[in-house]
Amino acid sequence: MASFKPTQIPDLPKLGEKITEDTLYWKNYKAPVQIKEFGAVSNIDFSPVSPHNFAVTAFTRIHIYGPFSQEPVKTFTRFKDTAYCGRFRSDGQLLVAGCEDSVVRLYDVGGKAALRMYKGHTKAVRVTDFTTDRYQILTASDDYTCRLWDIPNAVELTAYQEHTDYVRCGVTSKLNGDLFITGSYDHTLRVFDSRTEKSVMTMDHGQPVESLLLYPSEGLLVSAGGRYVKVWDLLKGGQPLVSLKNHHKTVTCLALNSSGQRLLSASLDRHVKVYNTTNYKVVHNFDYAAAILSLGLAPDDESIVVGMTNSILSIKHRKNLEEPKETSKARRRPSYRVFMKGKNFVPKQDDYFVSKPARQHLAKYDKQLKRFNVSKALDTALEAWLRRKKPEVTVAVIKELDRRGTLKNALAGRDEEQLSRLLCFVIGNFFDTRFTPVLATTAEIILDIYQCVIGQSAVIDRHLIHLQKLLEKEIYYQKDLMEILGMLDTMFAFSLLRKEVPCPGISGSNGLVQGEASTSRPQLQAT
Repeated sequence: MASFKPTQIPDLPKLGEKITEDTLYWKNYKAPVQIKEFGAVSNIDFSPVSPHNFAVTAFTRIHIYGPFSQEPVKTFTRFKDTAYCGRFRSDGQLLVAGCEDSVVRLYDVGGKAALRMYKGHTKAVRVTDFTTDRYQILTASDDYTCRLWDIPNAVELTAYQEHTDYVRCGVTSKLNGDLFITGSYDHTLRVFDSRTEKSVMTMDHGQPVESLLLYPSEGLLVSAGGRYVKVWDLLKGGQPLVSLKNHHKTVTCLALNSSGQRLLSASLDRHVKVYNTTNYKVVHNFDYAAAILSLGLAPDDESIVVGMTNSILSIKHRKNLEEPKETSKARRRPSYRVFMKGKNFVPKQDDYFVSKPARQHLAKYDKQLKRFNVSKALDTALEAWLRRKKPEVTVAVIKELDRRGTLKNALAGRDEEQLSRLLCFVIGNFFDTRFTPVLATTAEIILDIYQCVIGQSAVIDRHLIHLQKLLEKEIYYQKDLMEILGMLDTMFAFSLLRKEVPCPGISGSNGLVQGEASTSRPQLQAT
């Protein structure tokens, strides 16, 4: 009995990743250290003072971690409800945080109990920050107001109520202690001057605003909301400069590196994207396991900290190039004679050879093919990770089924979910020239089998209409390409034509050289 031959997976060429300076720079971080928090990580803030500890706000606690510690060096737990927006002061000595119970608490980083408690908001306080003079606190709440507080006297200085929805982000000016900016779910950004009673500038983001960021020069403002990241020129009255739409879900937080040349944005789509602030093109991308709520970049760019909805805190540290590599103790290898033992043995004439067959390890789809379960083999090849990461394997299984003549049997008898998954794969890879011949045959068989049920499922009809539109578009492209090919053929043919150039000294009528005697018979003269 012949042994089973596994499905041959073709080795298809892959495009190499373009290596740039940004790729090398941002990949120079170690594998992430993951820490389980008590709830979703809503805010991360680095201390401006070395060694740059960072405060992590999660559920009813605020943990302060050291730059390389995996355990918190300080914990604040005296919150009656969910804590929000733990922020350091510029000297790293004080920390302020809001809470769901509408009370703002001020802590000494070295102590435990709150130094001051500021009461005045009526709903959850989501935004807190210190002004540049270190003696005032900015807060913003779900009660649509933003307020300034005096730290020593614990009294309210000013209150503004111009927003018409929740105020979820705010930032204070580091160059002018009287200016601060807030963003709200009413789609607006407002610039306030504490010396006036109203906002001095208003901008419309167009989406609920989730995060704000000021450039070090404070001439440019970055806002994030919805799928958009927008850059505004404050020196030109809030004129919009750039609108970026590189995320698939809501952008939740922003960060800027120490040089101000790279902008980072994190989103619920589990991606952190890095932009070049010169042309605002994406130069790098980080992938994470869950939706991202908060992002922090150390002032010296040595650490990237990300907080996610699954309560995981991910910390990446930059590799130290000067650090010597750890050299593990060399394992003693077997001597040469161990490998050569029995290699030179010469059997005798009467000896019998007993060969142990090598065990054949088959993939899941090959095991099903070996048992002639063609439908299960195709289902195995259509698993999510396989059809997304290695579509050539799925196509190879379909090709093998077609070679065996059982492809029609494997495609028949499928329910709506299975057929939808199959059509999604066919549509997604149909116009890949490596897979088109196999998938074209597959699409024809699917239409032949299921033409009687067309119109009974809205999902299947939508996939078929999508496939029809793609085919029409591809036919249109092919016609244009054929026309261009015809033009090129004409140009190449015309350029290859050679003109006849007459050589000097050759007669054009008979081809004889001028002055050469004719070879015709001489005429006889009568005497």
